[in-house]
Amino acid sequence: MLRAKVLLVGPCESGKTVLANFVSESTEGICSYSPTQGVRILEYERPNLSGNNKGAGCRFELWDCSGDQKFETCWPALMKDSHGVIIIFNPDLPSHLKEIEMWYSCFVQQQPLLDSQCLLVAHHKPGSAGDTENLSLAYPLNKLKLIHSNLEEDPEDVRMEFMKYFRNIITIINESREREEMSIIS
Repeated sequence: MLRAKVLLVGPCESGKTVLANFVSESTEGICSYSPTQGVRILEYERPNLSGNNKGAGCRFELWDCSGDQKFETCWPALMKDSHGVIIIFNPDLPSHLKEIEMWYSCFVQQQPLLDSQCLLVAHHKPGSAGDTENLSLAYPLNKLKLIHSNLEEDPEDVRMEFMKYFRNIITIINESREREEMSIIS
């Protein structure tokens, strides 16, 4: 079975743990806010996510990383061997818009990751206005895939966007393996 390591990063209180629990269908700690200390790893299995009939499922490791920069010394270890990065932020907080540039720089640009291996998630908390139209992001963030998540109003749309992203990660892993195999053969 294919394995994929995906990091969920972003500012404190942006909704990383809520989305990690939602995507992995975990019910762990859904009651009240408790800041993640360092990292929390959720294993999540999806059979036949690629849509082909090879029967190749994928086991995702969702690394729910603390938004607290006091854990910055751990970041290189967290990034090691990751296949994707999901940057989650609260679009209602102007400080988050500035902070996600730092998360992108540290977790995407400093690794050999393509922009297609990154997903930006504007997570709207329950009861927020949820303005999805007027969000302007600076370069290079404006070239990344951006989704808006609101688990109260459109949970299945959010799940579908995450599945598309995971399929993309699987494709990238498979293509990389095929290139590696071809280089060994030739």
